[in-house]
Amino acid sequence: MRRILISALAAAAAFVPHAVQAADKPYQVEWVYHVKYGHQAEWWKIFQKYQVAILDREKQLGFVSDYRIDRPGLHTSEDARWDYRIVITYPSYEASQHEGEVERQLFPDRAALNRDENRRWELTANHWDLPIRQADPHAAAD
Repeated sequence: MRRILISALAAAAAFVPHAVQAADKPYQVEWVYHVKYGHQAEWWKIFQKYQVAILDREKQLGFVSDYRIDRPGLHTSEDARWDYRIVITYPSYEASQHEGEVERQLFPDRAALNRDENRRWELTANHWDLPIRQADPHAAAD
C-alpha cells in the first residue's frame, strides 16, 4: 500500500511544472459596484482610502501588474446600473492572494478599517467579483 501511495505521489509531482506554468499566466479580476443612489461620493472616498491604497501598494510590490477604474459615461435603468468597475491584472493567480497581508501592513488600526469598510458595504447596493479570461476569437468554443 505504501509503495502505491509513493508511486501516486511521484506521478502527481511529475505534473507540477504544468501547474506552475499555468499559475504564471496573468490573472484578471473585475470588481463591479452598484452604490446606493446619492451616496457615490461618500462610497468613493472610503474606497480610495483603503482599496486604492492597497492596490497601489500591491502594484509597488509586484503583486498587481496594473489596474484601472471605470465609471459609466451615461446612465441606464436602475436594475442594470453600476457605478464603479475596477479591472485588476495580476501577474499570476498566486499574486492575487496578497491583499489581506498588504491591508494589515497599511492599516494596523483594525477598528477604524472595519468601521469604514462596513460603512462602504452599507452604501453598496450590489457588488460582484468576476475573474476574466480572454477568449481567442479563432479558437473552438470550450
